[in-house]
Amino acid sequence: MALGGWATHGGGGRSARRPFGALAQLPRCAYRLSPQTVAIPRVSIVGRPNVGKSSLLNRLVGRRVSIVEPTAGVTRDRISATVRHEDRAFELTDTGGLGLVDEAQLKEHVETQIAVAIESSDLVLFVVDGKEGRVPGDDLVARRLRKLDRKVLLVANKIESWNEELEVHVWQRLGFGEPLAVSAKEGFGCTDLLERIVSELPEGLDDPPDLPADALKFAVIGKRNSGKSTLINQLAGEERVIVSEIAGTTRDAVDVVFEIEGQKLVAIDTAGVRKKKSIEHAIELFAHSRSNESIRRATVCVHMFDVREPISQVDKNLAAYCVEHHKPVILVGNKIDLAPEIDLEKWDAYIKQQLPGLDHAPVAFLSAQERINVVETLELMFDLRDQTQLQIPTPKLNEVLQKAKEKLSPSSGGFPKLFYGTQIGTEPLSILVFVNEPKVFKGQYQRYLEQVLRDTFGCTEVPIRLVFRKREKVVLGEK
Repeated sequence: MALGGWATHGGGGRSARRPFGALAQLPRCAYRLSPQTVAIPRVSIVGRPNVGKSSLLNRLVGRRVSIVEPTAGVTRDRISATVRHEDRAFELTDTGGLGLVDEAQLKEHVETQIAVAIESSDLVLFVVDGKEGRVPGDDLVARRLRKLDRKVLLVANKIESWNEELEVHVWQRLGFGEPLAVSAKEGFGCTDLLERIVSELPEGLDDPPDLPADALKFAVIGKRNSGKSTLINQLAGEERVIVSEIAGTTRDAVDVVFEIEGQKLVAIDTAGVRKKKSIEHAIELFAHSRSNESIRRATVCVHMFDVREPISQVDKNLAAYCVEHHKPVILVGNKIDLAPEIDLEKWDAYIKQQLPGLDHAPVAFLSAQERINVVETLELMFDLRDQTQLQIPTPKLNEVLQKAKEKLSPSSGGFPKLFYGTQIGTEPLSILVFVNEPKVFKGQYQRYLEQVLRDTFGCTEVPIRLVFRKREKVVLGEK
């Protein structure tokens, strides 16, 4: 097998090679993916496990970004969001708890993420549990932070009464000045904290422009350990997501914003999904729900597979969810560098057979680790989005629908009548069709019409959402 890049594109079960060109065979130093980072201040939230860091981030951002669960070690990746206050903007980052040791032996990975967040920050929020009081874990964090050449704000969280507020002065002994008393749960003191953060931000950094309306949002989905986090890190140009051989290290969905050759993209790295019956804790349930939410938010889904592994039920469920929500999907066979003996043609046929609802979806083969075909897969995402934005002229649409019905009518239902159709939306392409009996046109006949429309209008790789509505005494072409 040559590692030169190619993908296949479908349409009614057909596959044809789409050459990616010679770029995939360039050495790493010639790799032309060059993300540009917007220079805005970065603020990191650090502290020992379970002091309310994720709750504080959610409160300051104003929406639920991080999973909140009273279990040490929930936040493993750096979860970031942009916060705006008093005409200033900054990137607020939640981190895993310092000193965390968990069952998955991720301490080293989490510590690395924290170190990167701290070193890249202009301001650090040192969060302690004002209700529980000082414990050795707080001293461990304090020792780490004293070595930094960074401004540190001490934040006493979980302060929910007047008496508790009177006691926060004892935290001055840590050596970071007067603590700010807040309650992330109730919102107490959070406005004052935002004002203090803004006052401490360095000058000279630009506020980020609002994300353009045409920014491409794509969700990277797949079962655990299929290479999703590695792909995100390669795209972002930095270690934004934990990469580990231990399956299931990403529990949150992590949005990573970057720019490539003037094009804005938002990558959503989803939690690795496993069978629901294997989900034992509320954390896993939240992560499973977050993965589904990421699919709904995305313009395009990149469904990743380890080419060395069989297609699992988890993969089939994810694919079905994408089909249900009419999402364009790229089926990505990852880790081809580790499987030189694989027959790509056979794997292409195999995945299409296993995921029949996505027989129109393009298939790409890459190695996220070795950067093989990563850029070309990005280009393919833009192709799919362009197809979902197609505007179909109503006269031509009705001409195609009528010819399709003349060629093949529904096999049952008496005298099925297809009156006329009109496009009602894009992303996904949505067509409203008026008929005399909607149930007759659904199922197999609906899939037939969808394929006819894809072939005719050149949108062969994306889903079409057909909506049938009952109407009587209307004929095709009637004004």
